[in-house]
Amino acid sequence: MHCERASEDVYIFTSERYAQVTASLIISGGSGILIDTLPFPDETLQIALLARKRCPDGVRFIIYTGHEADHVYGAFLFPKAEIIAHDMTREILRERGFAALEKAKEQSPELAPVKLRLPTFTFSTGSLMLRLPGKTLEIFHTPGHTADCLSVLLHEERLLFAGDTVMGIPSIVNGDPEQLKQSLEKISSLSLESIIQGHGEIILRGEIKESLRRQIGYIDSLHNKVQKLIESGGSRDDVRAITIEQCGLSRVLLGGVALQLHTANALATYDRLIAKQRAGQSAKQQTSASRQRAKKPTAAQRAKNKTRAAKSKGTAKKAKATVAKSKARTAKRK
Repeated sequence: MHCERASEDVYIFTSERYAQVTASLIISGGSGILIDTLPFPDETLQIALLARKRCPDGVRFIIYTGHEADHVYGAFLFPKAEIIAHDMTREILRERGFAALEKAKEQSPELAPVKLRLPTFTFSTGSLMLRLPGKTLEIFHTPGHTADCLSVLLHEERLLFAGDTVMGIPSIVNGDPEQLKQSLEKISSLSLESIIQGHGEIILRGEIKESLRRQIGYIDSLHNKVQKLIESGGSRDDVRAITIEQCGLSRVLLGGVALQLHTANALATYDRLIAKQRAGQSAKQQTSASRQRAKKPTAAQRAKNKTRAAKSKGTAKKAKATVAKSKARTAKRK
């Protein structure tokens, strides 16, 4: 694990074992605020040891920026900490987290001591202000990577802990690309000194606008290229030929994991566009069928029309008979 200081009271920890995922420790008086944890116990234990030295009152709060395992598995090492998260994070972890952890333990025995901790305080709308000695944290919703993603702004230092909303390469496999673009644009509009990414290196003030612009551009470029491939009859496997460089980013990001994430993004984009296309076709078919049904008379309408026709036919016969009688009377006079 790599540790660096973003300021006197802020430590950033980056995993050397899993996709450069980050966790952060903020010191406030004698207490600590931990933003996310690292996935493997041995790395988070190093955070706990540093916190013990710098925070005599212990870690008071942990903020989950999302529900994914690489951000939450280390929380069991801080049993007295209150855990803050979005409502959806608690719900997802409650419904799926425990089963996912047991499966992960089967694949990685070193996760054996991990015990999943659910959030103890959640919110769903607006933002949450956490006011501590010398520190003001604003926690707000930034969906897109997943629906429950949060970001945390340390006001005194204009430092944003963006979670997986900001990564070396956007990940949209389990999220919503349009929501993610909106979140990135919202972050871009803030006056920031630096951004702590969910995965990757710190983004400094002079790089923020351009970095976020590239990430938004990547999402748009990938969407457009996959859309053109579908229109030309390309298959799902064909999207693998769309390179990350063609979409404006580099494959060396995140220690090479970027290439894997890009391929997953491309396949997920294809699946979304195909599903949207099929939904559109189904809607058209339903509309056409509805119009056909509207044109075709019902049994009641057919009966009514038959009655009208019969009445019309009877009226015509009467009119014909009347004309015939009139002609007969005229002939008799003559």
